[in-house]
Amino acid sequence: MLAVEARGIVKRFGRKLALRGVDLEVRRGEVFGVVGPNGAGKTTLLRIIATLVKPTAGSLRVMGIDAIENPAEVRKVIGYLPEEADVYPRLTGWENLLFYARLVTGSEAEARKLARLGAEISGLGDALRRKAGTYSRGMRRRLLLARTLMLRPQLAILDEPTSGLDVFSAIGVRRAIARYVREEGATVILSSHNMLEVEYLCSRVALINNGVIVALGTPEEIKEMANAPNLEEAFLKLLGGGVGEG
Repeated sequence: MLAVEARGIVKRFGRKLALRGVDLEVRRGEVFGVVGPNGAGKTTLLRIIATLVKPTAGSLRVMGIDAIENPAEVRKVIGYLPEEADVYPRLTGWENLLFYARLVTGSEAEARKLARLGAEISGLGDALRRKAGTYSRGMRRRLLLARTLMLRPQLAILDEPTSGLDVFSAIGVRRAIARYVREEGATVILSSHNMLEVEYLCSRVALINNGVIVALGTPEEIKEMANAPNLEEAFLKLLGGGVGEG
């Protein structure tokens, strides 16, 4: 069974056509990358899969559920980390995790169990005792990732999970994602501008530009397709110098 099965997804915002009939299949248990220029439609596609935006046309099944007809059921089995998410700065890292855990469970014991798992995923150790407002950008992102993954979603949707992070912070986030997939057997869809990250994490990747998928395959297949030594050069060749609108 597929984790995501999208057919003919169209999304229009007024006169702007953000997605132009996207077909996409994501297999269960894989890390699937979505890449492309700014304004290409990546975030719109992720938000539709996360049931936060309804497509103008097309069909979508997520973990076997009709996501257009039953979005509430889909939300029970997915986790979503938007690029612009942030922590509650006046709470400690631990309090951030516990607060979020309490929102999704009626049991204090279960909430603490989830928060302890989040603490482990974050790798922040004693820093969890500090106010999150004192955290670096990398520490905040690790806390947010832990908050998303501690609920053990069957599908985690991560929009630019390492955006703006230094190399060491980004490595910590990537390792947490890889460990989660390995230990939980979950599916991850992520967008990224970092081609090293995509090659490290993703079993397959889709290149999207101007609302359409222009290439899809494993990193090796895409490099072979473009006759390029690395993904960055492969995508530039496949885009033919074209860029998104924004």
